[in-house]
Amino acid sequence: MATKVLMVCLGNICRSPLAEGVFRHLSDPSNFIVDSAGTANYHTGAAPDSRSIAVAAKNGINISNQKARQLTRDDIATFDHILVMDQQNRIDALALCNTQEERHKIELLTSSSGHNTSHVPDPYYGDENDFDTVFELVYSCCEAWLTKH
Repeated sequence: MATKVLMVCLGNICRSPLAEGVFRHLSDPSNFIVDSAGTANYHTGAAPDSRSIAVAAKNGINISNQKARQLTRDDIATFDHILVMDQQNRIDALALCNTQEERHKIELLTSSSGHNTSHVPDPYYGDENDFDTVFELVYSCCEAWLTKH
């Protein structure tokens, strides 16, 4: 049975779509099912930010067909691992949990990486260089996570 992994950021248009695309690119689809969501509903139904689409495409990954959605209580119950981009995403996801078992599903994407950072920075108000930096960080974090699982 495939392991279900959910990538979570704030609006589900920058970081978590990149993380979903990278994770899908790096993992075996017979072993992992991956999706993404945002803790807020700002962009529900929207495609990823054009800069996320561009940086993914530049690295051979197509995320243009993804659609933003909000994290739900059902996601907490359904997914085996919920990988959040920062502490606020973690707090918001934990607020949807009913049990200790559910709380244990939630972790920072960076926690397995060995990077000297506790979060994936939000590039939304930045420029293309910020999206390149986030892509590289997400890529190495996904590789590290997959190595440990």
